[in-house]
Amino acid sequence: MDLLLWITIAFIIIGFVVLTSMKKGMESKLAFITVNMEGEESSTKDKSIIWWILSATAWGIVSMILVVWCFHNNFG
Repeated sequence: MDLLLWITIAFIIIGFVVLTSMKKGMESKLAFITVNMEGEESSTKDKSIIWWILSATAWGIVSMILVVWCFHNNFG
């Protein structure tokens, strides 16, 4: 198996582990925001949740691109 396949597998596994490990913290921040709608601390927690969602989306897109690229190089 080539290096691109190993990079793809490692990227997906490491990203999944990081996202799932951060999930509980994001849930508690969301609960805090739901209870305390206004305030400066709520605003910073909003931003961290938004960045987490954006990074999870970017990770998913890059993972899909890597999988397609890997299949294209190996079977195309």
